[in-house]
Amino acid sequence: MTLPAEIRFDQPDLAKLLDHSDAVALDALGFGAIGFDHDGRVARYNTFESQAAGLRAERVLGQDLFLAVAPCMNNFMVAQRFIDARADGAPLDDIINYVLTLRMRPTKVKLRLLYQPGAALAYVLVQRL
Repeated sequence: MTLPAEIRFDQPDLAKLLDHSDAVALDALGFGAIGFDHDGRVARYNTFESQAAGLRAERVLGQDLFLAVAPCMNNFMVAQRFIDARADGAPLDDIINYVLTLRMRPTKVKLRLLYQPGAALAYVLVQRL
């Protein structure tokens, strides 16, 4: 499925749209999108995020998001929110101000943390400021 034109970072119900989108639609987004499974392994990684982070998809796919790809997010502000949401069976849709620090000089971003109970993937969306 293709996503509607002009998807916004703060689009309502974005988790459901992402779950039903193909790789072409994910790559058309104007912000980074990282989809990962229940084990934390990256299953989807769009072109925007690849270019912004300087990490090729081949290097990221299948890796643990919070241990190998973005350990700067392995904390109570990001990773723990996904752990808590899954444990509680509760949806997660939070936007937070954040600073990325790994492999780059500190970069201010907004992160959108998305999880829907029963969904195969959770998402971290990254909007550079």
